[in-house]
Amino acid sequence: MARSNPGLLLGLLLLRLNWCLAVDGGGAEEGGGVFPVVVSTWPFREAVRAAWDVVKTGGAGGSAVDAVVAGCSACEELRCDGTVGPGGSPDEKGETTLDALIMNGKTMEIGAVAAMRYVKDAIMAAKLVMEHTGHTLLVGEKATSFAISMGLAGPTNLSSPESIEKWSNWRQNNCQPNFWKNVAPAGNCGPYHPINIPKDPVKSAVWENQGITCQEWLQNDNLLEPTSSHFNSVNRHNHDTISMAVIDKMGHVAVGTSTNGATFKIPGRVGDGPIPGSSAYGDDEVGACGATGDGDIMMRFLPW
Repeated sequence: MARSNPGLLLGLLLLRLNWCLAVDGGGAEEGGGVFPVVVSTWPFREAVRAAWDVVKTGGAGGSAVDAVVAGCSACEELRCDGTVGPGGSPDEKGETTLDALIMNGKTMEIGAVAAMRYVKDAIMAAKLVMEHTGHTLLVGEKATSFAISMGLAGPTNLSSPESIEKWSNWRQNNCQPNFWKNVAPAGNCGPYHPINIPKDPVKSAVWENQGITCQEWLQNDNLLEPTSSHFNSVNRHNHDTISMAVIDKMGHVAVGTSTNGATFKIPGRVGDGPIPGSSAYGDDEVGACGATGDGDIMMRFLPW
């Protein structure tokens, strides 16, 4: 019997209940299906229209890959629900970073970027990785340098007045909720240290220099456990990814994702978005699938 896992169930639920679809006749037919097809998680209609315009009319090449790039780029530009592209989902330091993936189901090539700073065109950067390198994933500031070297605009501030205000309000709420667990903060918003205080005399001296004693930690009522309940209910305001699948007129498949990650994430965190088989996967011989949800759970199981 298959084991139930919350990441997979969440992914399937979101893909079933929160999607936007475009389909029309006039293309290849296979197994009763009619091509082309564009499908996206969440009701990001403008993104679906942008992809549809490419794959239906043949614009910008008309391929499934081109359509995915067009659709995800539209969502990045529109900052869909503040969860895709620049200007949303600040991390603990108030910075927005981007993740993206694209996969060509015909060639099985994949390109992805993760924790990319200062470049707003995440899905285009992922496509450049796929087309112009032998790698699959580039990360952080090196991904930024690569994207700019390949002609994408940058460096650009990915924060916005809205994201900074959101981060400021969170700080005023003692940095709650957050993604830390089994730690005690030196202040309301860290730095954080393990609850089980190590006996390292050097570290103990550093902490004492900060005016914090081991006894104070042990008596601290603010020992943090996971506080992610605000992510548990499923609605359009607590997700953080667009996942898009396209079948073009030739029957070729492509998938892509783009996200600015989990709000108030620990800097450096990468979720399922740029991980093949976690956020999305596509194969001409099988089909395509994708989801959005709790990426830290989903990437443990590679549900696709």
